[in-house]
Amino acid sequence: MSEPYTKIPSSAKRHPQPYTLAVPEEDLTEFKTLLQLSRLGPETWEGKQGDRPNGISLLGITRAWLSNAKDYWLKSFDWRAHEKHINSFPNFKLSVKDKDGDESDIHFAALFSEKKDAIPIVFLHGWPGSFLEFLPMLSLLKKKYSPKELPYHVIVPSLPGYTLSAGPPLDKDFNTKDASFIINGLMIELGFGNGYVAQGGDVGSFVASELASQYDECKAKHVNMMIITDPLENAELSDVERKGLQRTQAFRQRGFAYAQEHGTRPSTIGHVLSSNPLALLAWIGEKFLDWTEEDPTLDTILESVSLYWFTDAFPRSIYPYRGITSGQKPPPLTDKPFGFSYFPFELSPVPKAWAATEGNLVFHREHIKGGHFAAMEQPSLLLQDIEEFVQQVWPGISSSRL
Repeated sequence: MSEPYTKIPSSAKRHPQPYTLAVPEEDLTEFKTLLQLSRLGPETWEGKQGDRPNGISLLGITRAWLSNAKDYWLKSFDWRAHEKHINSFPNFKLSVKDKDGDESDIHFAALFSEKKDAIPIVFLHGWPGSFLEFLPMLSLLKKKYSPKELPYHVIVPSLPGYTLSAGPPLDKDFNTKDASFIINGLMIELGFGNGYVAQGGDVGSFVASELASQYDECKAKHVNMMIITDPLENAELSDVERKGLQRTQAFRQRGFAYAQEHGTRPSTIGHVLSSNPLALLAWIGEKFLDWTEEDPTLDTILESVSLYWFTDAFPRSIYPYRGITSGQKPPPLTDKPFGFSYFPFELSPVPKAWAATEGNLVFHREHIKGGHFAAMEQPSLLLQDIEEFVQQVWPGISSSRL
């Protein structure tokens, strides 16, 4: 008898291989040695400006936070326990072709339904996130539905180049358009060529938009982050939306330097952060502290940074920023239904009137809590939005396919 939520749909063109995450013991030993030998930078005025309780200021993380995090990472953090938790969800790998016909191994976590009319949904993460962001949501779904009752096939890929997925290629450039081609191919191979819904945040929102714009198989999209390049002037804004735009302005002024480095000197920063786990923690840990409404636990931060470290993910994952920082044109607008969930502590909270200019906005919900990592921070709220969005749009999509 197969494990729950692992029954591959009969429509699948190819069956993925089950995958179990197991970092070799020698990699763990090397990591601890490197971390032990990694020295902290000297105390500075800037490094003492922790004007927020979580150990971060407008000048970055504090030396004290990094010192405490290093000590915990080295002495108390249990990677094997996190590995066991990750492996408690069905994980798979499948080789998918890119635009040139080259194969790329793609990892994904999934909950496959046993219902014949289950709705396929692909959930797409961003940077410095990973598929780990969606595991709390998968836990909620497992508690709510048995495999025979689950209304959805839930697919959570590691984007090409991120953590457990291969790529990008070494002999050609690669961007979010190329990533969307592979994700669409993954969904087709899994048997969802007749239609699926894409959901994403951060880089995942760009990939979801590419999927909805470029591929007939993607019937609708839901996002929790948007970048508006041509904002609607003279739109009526609520007090919450005005406050959100102030956050956007502050991020552009004081928080966007990392993206410029990713986009303009990816090779340099890739080498820097691949050489030292403490450096990687400083770079990524800052984002988890600064981009959330409530601080994640230190274990949550270290789980994500550890996964990036053990998979050499950082230099392979920042390719989208070349497009972000160079003004890459967004995909053409589409009349496919899309939904938008507004979280007030997002990096760039977009007013509803602005979002409506980006296509056929049929679902919108403004939340009073939550930040950039919505699936991790507020899994129940985001899941409720997605379920309502899908239940609203899928009947029409389904009938149009008959």
